[in-house]
Formats: sequence, C-alpha cells, structure tokens
Amino acid sequence: MPGIDRPVRAGSALAGDGRPSDADVVRAVLNGDADAYTVLVQRYQDALYRHAQQMTGRPDAAAEIVQSALVKGYEKLDSCRDADRVGAWLFRIAANQTKDYLKDRRRRDVPLQDAEPLTRDVDPEHDAQRVELGDRIGAALARLTPDERQAFVLKHVEGYSYEEMAELLATSVGALKMRVHRAREALQPLLEVYR
Repeated sequence: MPGIDRPVRAGSALAGDGRPSDADVVRAVLNGDADAYTVLVQRYQDALYRHAQQMTGRPDAAAEIVQSALVKGYEKLDSCRDADRVGAWLFRIAANQTKDYLKDRRRRDVPLQDAEPLTRDVDPEHDAQRVELGDRIGAALARLTPDERQAFVLKHVEGYSYEEMAELLATSVGALKMRVHRAREALQPLLEVYR
C-alpha cells in the first residue's frame, strides 16, 4: 500500500536490534512515537489483505479495506484493551469493514481464487474445469451471508482453527461451527458434480 511501508526512523523508541512486542509498539505509539505504528502495519497488513481479498474477491477493494482498517486502528489505538492482542483487534476492524463492504455493495460475483496458479504444462481441459469450479464456488460463496462466508474462508481457505477464529472474531466456537456447517451445506450440492 503506497505511503504505509515507511521504515521506523532511527530516533524511534523501537529502533533497537530486538523485535519489540506488540505491547511495546502500542505503548510507543501512545507515548507519541507515531512512526512506531509502521511496525504493526508491517506485521499485520499481509494477513489482513489476504482475508479481505478472499472475502471480496477484489484486490482493489481489499487494499482499500486494509488501508482504511489500519488508519482506523491508528486513530482508535487507545481503545485497544489488550495491547498484546493488537493483531486480533486489527483483524476485527478489518473483518467488520469487509462485512460492511459486502453488505453495502451487495456483491454477488466474489470468486474464490485457486490455491495454485494454472500452469502451461497442465491439460487445457483440466484448466477449464478448474476455472469453472472456481467460478461456481465463488458464485456459491457470494450467496452465503457475510458471517457464513467469513467463517468458511477462515476455516477452509486460510486454515484457522475454531479457537483462533473465535479469538479473531470475538464470538463463540459454537457459533462459528454452525456458520461453517451452514456454508458447507450450501456449497455441497455444487461440489457433488465434481466428485
């Protein structure tokens, strides 16, 4: 993201050799070292972007969501209750902004990107089937509620455990299991064709 990846300046309270904890970075920012926030940006922007991109299917929208979430995180950093868990706090901000984007735009064309890129060595017919499957999964995911889509993507695309998901989304494991179950039920008829 342009303008966000500034290195920590030499005079920063965090310019030492060791890797500061999230709590150290938060304290430094709250004590007036605004440049220290770039440490948090560098730590978390890629994971936030991956999630937003998987949810929206649009790299430009994902970049806007992440940039907006990081700005909001900076502006509201004093409201983060547990500085050691600032990464989960930032994730919740980005996840909420992603859900707002999906609700506002009522997007129905969210493709799920294949885990591996197509190569020239693969059979063209196989490539076409993979693209068709990706399109069908994307269309099916777009029909899910934002909560179900988010839970499914976190569990089956990003590989989080239910406990990690509960922490990131500040909800119960049971609620997340139900969302993933509903998502699987909605996707299952589509995937039967490809077994």
